[in-house]
Amino acid sequence: MRIWITLATLTLATLIAGAALAHNVTEGDAGYVQEVSGFLPIPFIYLGAKHMVTGYDHILFLFGVIFFLYKMKDIGLYVSLFALGHSITMLTGVWFGIKINSYVIDAIIGFSVVYKALDNLGAFQRWFGVQPDTRAATLAFGLLHGFGLATKILDYDIAPDGLLGNLIAFNIGVELGQLLALSIILIAMGFWRRSPRFWGQAYTANVVMMSAGFLLVFYQLTGLALS
Repeated sequence: MRIWITLATLTLATLIAGAALAHNVTEGDAGYVQEVSGFLPIPFIYLGAKHMVTGYDHILFLFGVIFFLYKMKDIGLYVSLFALGHSITMLTGVWFGIKINSYVIDAIIGFSVVYKALDNLGAFQRWFGVQPDTRAATLAFGLLHGFGLATKILDYDIAPDGLLGNLIAFNIGVELGQLLALSIILIAMGFWRRSPRFWGQAYTANVVMMSAGFLLVFYQLTGLALS
């Protein structure tokens, strides 16, 4: 019963957070980014780490990616693929001014959560008789997550002075935040996996994650329709 309550609480928290976070740079951070110029690695590392730790859609996707991974080499591989994709499109997107409608890209990011939950549930094998390449999918969705962040950053017109260095510092912060979030997830998963109820609760957890992903998609598409 406790796990059901916990999962329901997480879903509710996701819905509440959806209105406030969704890749947005907070007002205070946006003001800072707009006002400063020159190479400022420490503040941008902090901003990158803060974005990742508070980015619930990133966290949900990472949670899905490592849900059934037990070996550290496998976890390292998949997290590295996600980080590689995220880094490439965040850096190039801002550097070359590549923008995607924020509602569209955030809806796609929400769909990545749905996809990973369905993959964990074995839905593609049952429905279509095929198993998508999980490594390729992780890299592809990493690229899309990076475009989501790049689109938001471009809205705040970072000063060109020190831009490349600040983007690299921001990305370093993102990866540090990802490592922190991943560490917390792995510790929690380690305790949960030792529970005799884990396999019975795993299905419910992924259904809840899938539902949260659909709600994120719905939220973004509704915003697109009303914009």
